[in-house]
Amino acid sequence: MIHELKTWPEYYQAIASGFKTFEVRKNDRQFNVGDGLLLKEFDPISSKYTGRMLYKIIIYKLPGGQFGIERDYVVMGLSQSTR
Repeated sequence: MIHELKTWPEYYQAIASGFKTFEVRKNDRQFNVGDGLLLKEFDPISSKYTGRMLYKIIIYKLPGGQFGIERDYVVMGLSQSTR
């Protein structure tokens, strides 16, 4: 499954540069290891997409309800490769 997600510019750039290798989201889509994330840069000031996109694969999943992570959230480790 591929999930399309809005990503604000500062977080998009951190992922694009390789500094941010994880994503924290509300687990309302039942994210799973092996799923793809199509991260679409979204400018919250203009309320428009910038046109920049990254593709990552979920390689690790830490479900909420432990380690101080709220029950309905998930921390996902992201692949280094992009399309």
